[in-house]
Amino acid sequence: MTRFLHLTDLHVSHPDMNDANLHSDTAGTLKRMVEIIARMDPLPDFVVASGDLTNHGDEASYELVKDTIADLPVPIVLALGNHDKREGFNKVFLGEESDTPYDHDTVLGGLHVITLDTALPGKVAGALDDEQFAYLQAALDRHPDLPKLLVLHHPPRVDPEGLPWGSLDTASTERLAATVKGYDVAGILSGHIHINRVSHWYGIPVIIGNGQHSTVDMLERKDLKIIEGTGFAYCEYRPSGLSVSFAPLTPDRRVITVIDQERLRALSLL
Repeated sequence: MTRFLHLTDLHVSHPDMNDANLHSDTAGTLKRMVEIIARMDPLPDFVVASGDLTNHGDEASYELVKDTIADLPVPIVLALGNHDKREGFNKVFLGEESDTPYDHDTVLGGLHVITLDTALPGKVAGALDDEQFAYLQAALDRHPDLPKLLVLHHPPRVDPEGLPWGSLDTASTERLAATVKGYDVAGILSGHIHINRVSHWYGIPVIIGNGQHSTVDMLERKDLKIIEGTGFAYCEYRPSGLSVSFAPLTPDRRVITVIDQERLRALSLL
């Protein structure tokens, strides 16, 4: 079994920015998340952060993200989102002066993790270009014996009637479906829309997390109501498929009671 955590929408801003567009203490939330991961037993095999690492894409905020996740005891896979800026990210994390999309793949915990940069500079919606599809095709053909885990900040467009800025565009979605058809794709990890949601898209689970900034009130069906709430997803991959549990971080919850491990084991004997 492979265990991994899915974080998304970190939206970190360096304190010196006095960012008026922050809905919560995102830098503090990320620090707390790193501390939580370090205490886990067993540790996850890896962590994924699926985009919007910073709120404005500035170098100082990327430096803060880099310094904070340096304390992680496990590998982390980073993706870029619409709030990110490739120039700032590439300079801080790659030491490069470029605006090249951050596409990459690696093998972790027996999964082939393929990450694509779905951001469109200056836009809220996402898309993938010809070069990225060529990269994806080549990546899918690597490690043919391993299941694939795709990381895309913008999820594929599952609902044709949905708001177009909330996903990849239709053309990219359709081309993505054609490209991954026939491959063993364990799941797609996304963010962007600040809700916890699992969709089945041509048989592939698409996991969206509410992220580490704020969440959206799903009971409000007219306007977009942003409310307090952050969290992450705890994921387990088995040969039978992917299991996902959403864990809240904030607001803080009152502990009602604790059932100790000895009693839990005794319950299984009843």
